[in-house]
Amino acid sequence: MFAVTPEGTFEHGRSVLQLLTDPADDGEWRAARERLLAIRSGRIPPARDDKVVAAWNGLAIAALADCGVLFDRPDLLTAATACASLLADIHVVEGRLRRVSRDGVAGSPVGVLEDYGDVTEGLLALHQATGELRWLELSGVLLDAAVKHFDDGNGGFFDTADDAEQLVRRPQDPTDNATPAGMSAAAGALVTYAALTGSSRHREAAERALGTVAPLAAQHARFVGWSAAVGEALLAGPLEVAVVGDTDGRRDVERAARLSTSPGAVVVVGEVGSPASPLLADRPLVDGRPAVYVCQGFVCDRPLTGVDEIRRRLGVAVG
Repeated sequence: MFAVTPEGTFEHGRSVLQLLTDPADDGEWRAARERLLAIRSGRIPPARDDKVVAAWNGLAIAALADCGVLFDRPDLLTAATACASLLADIHVVEGRLRRVSRDGVAGSPVGVLEDYGDVTEGLLALHQATGELRWLELSGVLLDAAVKHFDDGNGGFFDTADDAEQLVRRPQDPTDNATPAGMSAAAGALVTYAALTGSSRHREAAERALGTVAPLAAQHARFVGWSAAVGEALLAGPLEVAVVGDTDGRRDVERAARLSTSPGAVVVVGEVGSPASPLLADRPLVDGRPAVYVCQGFVCDRPLTGVDEIRRRLGVAVG
C-alpha cells in the first residue's frame, strides 16, 4: 500500500510513507491509518509553537478578507474580523504594536517594521471588505507610528524602532523573500492608505521608500517582488473605486468593481452618505441607480452604472 524501500527515503534507511496510488481496498486503507495513528499517539509529540506573531496574522487577515468578498464567504470575513480584533485588543498598546502574544497576553518584544506593514495592510483589506471605519482609523495610527519611529532619515526605514532595544547596528533589510520585507510591506500599506483617504503625506512616504530600493531592483529583481508590485500600483494610480447604492441594488456593480485587475486598486462600498470611508463622501446615485466612481487622487471620472462599462474601465474581462 505504502511505497517503502530497503534504502529508505530519509536518513539511516528510514522512510517517509508515500501513498503513490489510490488504495484498492478502502477498508484496509482505513485500518492502516488507524494503526499508524495509534502508534504515533504513543510517541512524545514535538513542542508546539503557539504564540501569535503580529506580522503573520496581518498577512492572514488580508487573505481572509480578500477571499471572503471574492468568494462570498461570510465565514472567512468573520475569521478575519476575529483575528483583527485580537490584534487590536492585545497587540496594540498605547498606539504601538507588540510583536507576539500568547494565551491572550501580549509579550514584551516590541513590533518591528514588518509587523506594522503587514498588520496595516491586513486591516486596510478588512476595511474594504466590511466597510468598518475602525480598521481604517487604526491603520492610520499604526502607519503614523511607523513613519515616526522607523524612518532612517534618507527616505527609507529601519527594521527596528528608534526607541526599541539598542543594537550595535540597526538592521535594515529591504529584500523580499517568502514574506515581504518590512520596508516593502510598509510602503504597500502607505500606498493603500493614501488611496483610501487621499493623504498625500502617506503616498509621498511610500514613494521615498521605494526610491531607496530602485538600485536593488535593477540588479536583483527577484528579491524585490513586493516592492515592484507596490511600484506598479503607484504607476497605475492606484485606482480608487467607490461603489454607492443599497445592498441589494448594488450587488452586480459591486461584484464587477471588486474583480478589478488594475494594480493596487482599492474598493469601498456603502450607501449614499455612508461615513464608512472618505472615498464615499459626496458620491450620489445616478438617476436613482447604484453607481461606481473610479478616481485617482480623489479626482473621479463620470460615474458608471453598467456592469460591462465598469468591467472595461477596471480591466475585467467582459463576456
